Amino acid sequence: MALTVASMIALLAAAPVLPHTAARQKTRRPAVAGAFYPADAEALSAMLDDLLAHAAPRPVDGAVLAAVAPHAGYPYSGHVAACTFAALRGRDYSRVVVIAPSHYAAFHFSSVYDGDAYATPLGVIRVDKKFALELTKLSGAIQLSGKGHDSTAAGGEHAIEVELPWLQKVLGRFELVPIIMGDQSYESSRALGVALANLISRSKDDETPGHTLILASSDLSHYHTYTEAEAMDHNTLRALEAWDYFSMARNFDARVWEACGGAPVVAAMIAAERMGANQAVALDYANSGDTSGDRSHVVGYSADLFVKSAQPAAEPLPFSLEDGEKAELLALARNSVESVVRQKELYAPPPSASETLNREYGAFVTLSKAGQLRGCVGYVAALKPLSITVRDTASLAALRDPRFPPVAPDELPDLAYEISVLSPLRRVAGMEQIEVGRDGLLVKNGRHEGLLLPQVAVDQHWAPQRFVEGTCVKAGLAPDGWKHEGTDIFRFTAEVFGMHADKPKDGGEKPAPNSHK
Repeated sequence: MALTVASMIALLAAAPVLPHTAARQKTRRPAVAGAFYPADAEALSAMLDDLLAHAAPRPVDGAVLAAVAPHAGYPYSGHVAACTFAALRGRDYSRVVVIAPSHYAAFHFSSVYDGDAYATPLGVIRVDKKFALELTKLSGAIQLSGKGHDSTAAGGEHAIEVELPWLQKVLGRFELVPIIMGDQSYESSRALGVALANLISRSKDDETPGHTLILASSDLSHYHTYTEAEAMDHNTLRALEAWDYFSMARNFDARVWEACGGAPVVAAMIAAERMGANQAVALDYANSGDTSGDRSHVVGYSADLFVKSAQPAAEPLPFSLEDGEKAELLALARNSVESVVRQKELYAPPPSASETLNREYGAFVTLSKAGQLRGCVGYVAALKPLSITVRDTASLAALRDPRFPPVAPDELPDLAYEISVLSPLRRVAGMEQIEVGRDGLLVKNGRHEGLLLPQVAVDQHWAPQRFVEGTCVKAGLAPDGWKHEGTDIFRFTAEVFGMHADKPKDGGEKPAPNSHK
């Protein structure tokens, strides 16, 4: 690059000079110009030109409906952000919705700026006030407010601001809808994503030539070592490319994965999906250790696009395990149950040589006795390495399934074991997408959530709609709860294998059919 990190930092000096018109309206003035990026318009423009000139994102075929860019200081994350914005250059957008997290202000809604404009050293961007107002009418979780936007508040929120000079550089004129999310829950992301999809689709006939872009502002993991950050962030990006935003939201909430703008990313994915996007593309990844040289506590960054392509994404290849890996997991499940039942101790498995077993996956362990269910517990999301997930869920199935008393020592020889390793989850848009025998289902509506493994529909001889109805009942909803607009249905595949009571098999033989309800 023509500009080194040191020379870029040296540019961050002068106070921003704003156009005179900004004073005549409620304009959000820059809070971090001179800190996160140059305050001088000429220096800022030169930095952006240089970073964009060195960006080489791979080409994508189709309409980009949404994107993700980092919001750290340009010397640290600028080369990654440039990949997102270089991919947007030359595309026609008349409106940009920028969704960001709240780093400083605490509130429990999505705050759509109630002012007239946002300003940067490159000029003033007018807020699309009509769109902003209409958006707030679609959900009580979305409000017109200055919360989170105030540039004079302590800290001065930067997560929207740092994206705007990039947009000005690559798009020119556009109207802005700035949104800061105070609530990071899945429900908040869903409410915003669904509202955006509905309003954007509804307003297409009325807007000027061009389209609406949704931009999620987010960094990834924070302050881990370089190696730890790379492992965690690539788990997040694998889920993103699989379009498994449900697992992303759950793991962000549990702090298993990290993204300070995780809720905006999930909201953008939900909106883009409902508008027809069918491909998620991770363009670039790096962390602050790549630019600062300090790899002891880094921040991760990614550049991502959500694309509506004429060529729909292919169904992912079914997840599979080698016979030896299945046998290792079945032995692990059995040893775990025997350890917690006999010794009252959590089993400590030896290290596995399998890369797959050391990677995070969701899984269920089912125990059966004389062909009848004796316990079944699982992790839906990829919370832990597969070997540890099987260890934990086997132990929980033996002792903590609330439908049954704990397994007694004299029952151990009679237990059969079945393991179901889950693929990423993908939302179901219609019954025609459900294939009995291939798919398991998860239904979620607010706090109501239920899951049935693929085996259940086969055993019960259910058609797709009956399978959905049964999953709704499992979630505590009425059988027709899937018709409610607040209900999401997700599908997944599972690699299912087991062994009979006291007769270890090669991993391919399953226990009796009632063991997975």
